[in-house]
Amino acid sequence: MAHIDAGKTTATERILYYTGKTHKIGEVHEGTAVMDWMPQEQERGITITSAATTCFWRDHRINIIDTPGHVDFTIEVERSLRVLDGAVAIFDGVAGVEPQSETVWRQADRYNVPRICFANKMDRTGADFFRCVEMIISRLGAKPLVIQLPWGLEDKHIGVIDLIRMKALRWHTEELGAKFDVVDIPEEMKAVAQEWRDKLVEGVAEEDEDLMPKYLDGKPISEAELIKGIRKATIAIKATPVLCGAAFKNKGVQPLLDAVIDFLPSPLDLPPLQALDPDNPEDKSKSITITPDPDGKFAAIAFKIATDPFVGQLTFFRVYSGKLDSGSYIFNPRQGKRERIGRLVRMHANHREEIKSIEAGDIAAAVGLKSTYTGDTLCDEDHPLLLEAMTFPQPVISVAIEPKTKADQEKLGLSLQKLMVEDPSFKAHSDHETGQTIISGMGELHLEIIVDRMMREFKVEATVGKPQVAYRETITKSVESEGKFIRQTGGRGQYGHVILEIAPQEAGKGYLFENKIVGGAIPREYIPAVDKGIQEALSSGVLAGYPMVDLRVALIDGIYSLGI
Repeated sequence: MAHIDAGKTTATERILYYTGKTHKIGEVHEGTAVMDWMPQEQERGITITSAATTCFWRDHRINIIDTPGHVDFTIEVERSLRVLDGAVAIFDGVAGVEPQSETVWRQADRYNVPRICFANKMDRTGADFFRCVEMIISRLGAKPLVIQLPWGLEDKHIGVIDLIRMKALRWHTEELGAKFDVVDIPEEMKAVAQEWRDKLVEGVAEEDEDLMPKYLDGKPISEAELIKGIRKATIAIKATPVLCGAAFKNKGVQPLLDAVIDFLPSPLDLPPLQALDPDNPEDKSKSITITPDPDGKFAAIAFKIATDPFVGQLTFFRVYSGKLDSGSYIFNPRQGKRERIGRLVRMHANHREEIKSIEAGDIAAAVGLKSTYTGDTLCDEDHPLLLEAMTFPQPVISVAIEPKTKADQEKLGLSLQKLMVEDPSFKAHSDHETGQTIISGMGELHLEIIVDRMMREFKVEATVGKPQVAYRETITKSVESEGKFIRQTGGRGQYGHVILEIAPQEAGKGYLFENKIVGGAIPREYIPAVDKGIQEALSSGVLAGYPMVDLRVALIDGIYSLGI
């Protein structure tokens, strides 16, 4: 997770290469990145949708979700953090902590996700590692534990100094960074390395009761004790390890993977989840404890819906407890429906790998779920429970969309429905006053991508424009007015005369009618007709013919005659 262009996808591509998942490094600027598989991503060189994959490092499985940096696609970060156990926050070594860095950090705080920091782009002109660390303290309010220092900056960046093992790592540039040498710290960096090593030991000891006495007595703290202390502080979200490197130049990625294994939690390290009783979700005393046990009762949460052109709707979910086999049934307590899992697949960006089953702690996608939406809980029908729901931001910008042909009109509704299921931050509705179809999203880029996807994936040709404004009229001061109804039918004819007092109301109060007639000047049975007549008159205002709102009308006097 990071700000735009901090290097998330570039780092992920290197991780996939070094873990053997891919055999060629994909580049964002060339449109060859594995994780940026959408045509819109490849054309623009940005990440739009979060892409999930899995890899192995040091005999551990790592589930990775590469998230977008643009605020328009913040929903992708939100739902990814909801289901992940740890996060890598990447910072631009030149810019440091940027606005979207702060946003995603707050999102991680909301879901209590332990994280490590990676100061990227140490090879760029103007890179300043220590400024980056300072900004992590001042802007994010975090406690950084610096475990690496850059070995050279800008064009002189050749590796990193490992402060835990007190060794220097120098990368071989000719082998795409796959190999590096572990050497002694160069003489000119020994003093600064020792200074930051002492700060690291002190920072870890402050958060670890077992290490504090040893530190105060001046006894040496071993490498294993330091790693254990850093892991403990990271999982408790009391401190954040900080690493550095240059992902684009293939430096610092392998130690980052080591840090993920050493410091971020596995599902077993985290406290048990508390689920709610679906019959009484308000009663916290009836909460159900869920442990990451493959033999336990099944519990999972659907965090993403995607439309695949070959298999239909894919439901991405994270399993918290139990085991699920393809072909089995699950229960969705929010929808109150039982559904069958057609197939289970493990996703590698947009590539699918068929699997037979999935256990606690893992992420997969299911084919065949028709009534499951983002944020829904999946569980055993015999043991229903509700997991904490996700919060989605409200759209901030709207545009009008119109199909170009009659055939497009029919496809437009279906495509909008599918896109809303995929993206809860995208909304569409029909304005009954203007007759326009209005689509709303998190920004201009968000809506631009939506319209582009409609054209490419759903073959809907549409034009986009500004929504028509449904204006309203009102009055600004109180007035007294009268209305007369005269119909000559022979004899005296029919005659009605009313005197009204019209006054403005507060914005949003609407229309209010008051009957202040005393003494029967107008019979009671005619009062509703007066009210109805006023409402008909309000439908067309005097300035431009728009409906009138927010006014109070009092009937204060009148005369009537029914004729002879």
